[in-house]
Amino acid sequence: MRPKIAIPDDGRLAANILHFARALRAAGLPVGSGRVVLAVRAVGVGGFERRQDFYHTLAACFVSRPEQRAVFDQCFHMFWRDPQILEKMMSLVLPELRTPPTEREKQAGEDRAAAGLTHGLDIPPPPRAEAEREEVVYDAALTFSSQETLNSRDFEQMTAAEAAEAKRAIAGLRLPARPIPSRRKIADLRGQIADWRRTMRAAMRNGGDIRVLARRRRRQRWPALVALVDISGSMAAYSRVLLQFLHAVANQPGHGWSAVHAFTFGTRLTNVTRHLRARDADEALSRAGAEAQDWEGGTRIGACLEAFNKDWSRRVLGQGAVVLMITDGLDRDDPKRLAREAERLHLSARQVIWLNPLLRWDGFEARAQGVKALLPHVDSFRPVHNIDSLEALAEALGRPDDGGEKARLLAAGKEAA
Repeated sequence: MRPKIAIPDDGRLAANILHFARALRAAGLPVGSGRVVLAVRAVGVGGFERRQDFYHTLAACFVSRPEQRAVFDQCFHMFWRDPQILEKMMSLVLPELRTPPTEREKQAGEDRAAAGLTHGLDIPPPPRAEAEREEVVYDAALTFSSQETLNSRDFEQMTAAEAAEAKRAIAGLRLPARPIPSRRKIADLRGQIADWRRTMRAAMRNGGDIRVLARRRRRQRWPALVALVDISGSMAAYSRVLLQFLHAVANQPGHGWSAVHAFTFGTRLTNVTRHLRARDADEALSRAGAEAQDWEGGTRIGACLEAFNKDWSRRVLGQGAVVLMITDGLDRDDPKRLAREAERLHLSARQVIWLNPLLRWDGFEARAQGVKALLPHVDSFRPVHNIDSLEALAEALGRPDDGGEKARLLAAGKEAA
């Protein structure tokens, strides 16, 4: 057995672990002082003879959920393995000119790790000659603004700063409601429908002479918006952003919806409508998170839809409600039960729009049992992974069927069968 490497009393290992923990916290991981002390003690007991053992020791102390692994891996690689870490971080935040052959796709968590490691650093610009500085001319023709880049950035790939900017952008989005023509009619001087009963009553008061032809038009009523948001572990990166979007819609003056209802589901159904009425978005999400005890847990879409149809459909689906079902369709429940409850939901609502972040991939296919069970019972099937997809959602509210992804996936499923 190889002897362990002794840790000197005046070493800087504990300080480096503290700096590493601060970088993780800046990148979005919930790392507190207790975990830092635990990590220092664990490394002191286990030692770091092998880099792999050191990695797993820190991961056991700082990583509590599987989705945090990508950010931790990037931070660990940059902080502990790369001797030129400061130069690497400077190259990430400074503008540079790259040719297409050397461009690479960023890995998951890399931006958040870079932002966490450079958090609080005042990095000066690179020195340049005075003549060179005077000759530089910036041309913004045919380029994209930072706002356009942010709109197309995936919510899962956003840094902490980009997530804060996206939150402010989402607060200004609008989701206008489209009125529904009713069978009932109201008096209107410019209406297209003749009101013969009122015309004859007026004629009887004037000796049988018809002086004015009374008219009327169809009354318009406003639908309700009902959102069913999946808060399971696979949807954690999107559910918080989408709840912020629903909070913005619910608190916009004159949005047109008769009511906005929000439900979260994972292993059980939770009504968080009253929490979205709080004016502050962070307070609303905090209350909703405290109410929903199954946050980032498993998924039972069929059981949750059955609970909604049984307990809430009669209360919130009246007046031609529009349902936004936000889930990736990855379900461990019985697919027959899911299909039955999805069909019942579809018959009760005016329109069911399925928002799925997995649809952002070009090669997405309806292979999962949950996706196959849900797809025939929705009116529109759309992606939801960035700000652009939220802005395009307003277009889907006026169409009974998208005729695009849903039809393609159903046709592909029939061919495979």
